[in-house]
Amino acid sequence: MTTASVPRRGALALLAATQLLLIMDTAIVNVALPSVGEDLTAGSAGLSWVANAYLITFGGLLLLGGRIADLLGHRRVFLGGLGLLAVASAAGGLAPGADALVAARAAQGVGAALAAAAAFALLLLLFPDGPARHRALGAFAAMGGLGGVLGTVLGGVVTDLLGWRSTFWLNVLFAAVLAVLAPLVLDRRTGPVRHGGFDLAGTLTATAGLGLVAYALVGAADAGWLSARTLGAGGTGLALLLAFTAVEARAAAPLVPPSVLTRPALRLSNTLAALAQTTLFPMFFLVSLYLQNVLGYAPLGGGLGLLPLSLVVVAVAPQTGRLIFRIGLHRTMTLGFVLLCAGTLWLALALTPDGGFASTVLAPSLLLGAALPLVMVTTNVAATAEAAAEETGLASGLVSTSQQFGSVLGLAVLVAVATSRTEAVDASRAAAETSGYRAALLTGAAFAGAAALLAVRLHPPGRVPEPTPVQQVPDRR
Repeated sequence: MTTASVPRRGALALLAATQLLLIMDTAIVNVALPSVGEDLTAGSAGLSWVANAYLITFGGLLLLGGRIADLLGHRRVFLGGLGLLAVASAAGGLAPGADALVAARAAQGVGAALAAAAAFALLLLLFPDGPARHRALGAFAAMGGLGGVLGTVLGGVVTDLLGWRSTFWLNVLFAAVLAVLAPLVLDRRTGPVRHGGFDLAGTLTATAGLGLVAYALVGAADAGWLSARTLGAGGTGLALLLAFTAVEARAAAPLVPPSVLTRPALRLSNTLAALAQTTLFPMFFLVSLYLQNVLGYAPLGGGLGLLPLSLVVVAVAPQTGRLIFRIGLHRTMTLGFVLLCAGTLWLALALTPDGGFASTVLAPSLLLGAALPLVMVTTNVAATAEAAAEETGLASGLVSTSQQFGSVLGLAVLVAVATSRTEAVDASRAAAETSGYRAALLTGAAFAGAAALLAVRLHPPGRVPEPTPVQQVPDRR
C-alpha cells in the first residue's frame, strides 16, 4: 500500500458515508411520516409534501450544485452542503407544524444537492478513470443499497423508541460528524476550479425548469396526470428547459457547455442511468408495500425484508470493477440491465396474495441485488469517463440529476399503474393490491428491458487525454 492510498481511502470512506447518509435520510423520514401526521395533525396531502419538498429541491438543484462546486471549490461546497443539511434537519426536529416541516425538508434538499454533487465530484478527482474509480464507484453503490435498508430499519426503531423528531436529530448528528472529519481527510486543494463568469440566465432557467418538472411528477399521483396543475407545471418546466438550451448556446460561460451534450456516450449513459432508477427506486417502495399491506409485516419487518438484497449489493459492488476489466464496460452494463429486467419480471410473477417472503420476494430480490451495482457503477463510469478535471462537478451533477429524475418519474408512473390496476380488479383487497403491484413491476421490467437494448449500442470512449493544466486554488480553503 502506498502512502498516497491511505488518505485516498480515508476520503473514500468519508464520501461513501455521505452517500449512505443521503439515501438513509429519505428512507428514515418516509418511515416516520405516519407518526408525523398524528403529532402535527397533518392530512395525507400535507404529509406527501413533507417527502415531496425534499425530492423537488434535491432533484432541481443537483446540476447547479455540481457547477457551483466547479466554480467555488469542491470541498468548500461539500462542507457548505453538509452544514445546510444539518441546520435544516435541526429546523425539522423543532418544527411546530406541518408547514414549517415542509420548509425544513425543502432546505434539506438544497443541502443534500450541494453535498451530493460535490461528493461525487470529489470522488472523480480523487480516482482517475480506471480500475481505482470503478472500485470507488462500487463502494458508492454498496452504500446506496445499504442506506435504503438501514434507513428503513433505523426509522422504525428510532421512531418507536424516541419519536419522529429524533429522526431529524439523527441527521444532525451524522452530518456534524462528517463535517468535522472532512477537513482532516480531504485535501484543501480538491482539484481545479473552473474560472469564468457565472451563467445567471442559464442557472435560473435550468433550476426553475427542473424544479417545476419535479413538482409536476411528484404531485401527479394526487392531482392527476391530466390536471391543470400537473400539465401547467410540467409544460412550464419543459418550456424553461428549452429556453435553457437556447441560453447556453449564447452564454459566454455556460452552465452546461453545448459541446458537452454533443458527446454520444455521455447522452446515452445519462439516459441509461435514469432508466436504471426508473425501475430500481420504485421497486424498493413496492416491495415494502407488498410485505406490509398484503403479507401483513410491520414496517420494521418490511424494511428487514430488503436486507438480503442489500447484503448482495454490498458483496457484488466491490467486484464490479474486476468484471468491467474482464469483459468490458458495455458488456457488464448490458448484463446488469438483463439481470435487472429478469429479476423484476421474476418478482412480478412471483407475487401472490397468500404467499410468504421466502416463496415470493427472497429469490428474485437476490438477483436484483446483483443487478443493482452492475447498472449503477457502469452507468456512472460511462457518464463521467469523458469529463475533464474542470468538468467533474458538471459530470456529477448531470448523472445525479438523471438518476434523481429517473427515481421520481419511475415512482410516479409505477405507483399510478399499481393504483389504477388495483382499482380495476374486482377481488379481495389482498388480491387487488397484489395485481396492482404485479402490473407496476411488469412496467418496471419493461423499462429495464429497453435499457438493456440501449446498452448494447453504447460505445464507451477510450481514456480521455490529460486535460490542459488548470490553475489550482490557493491552499486557503
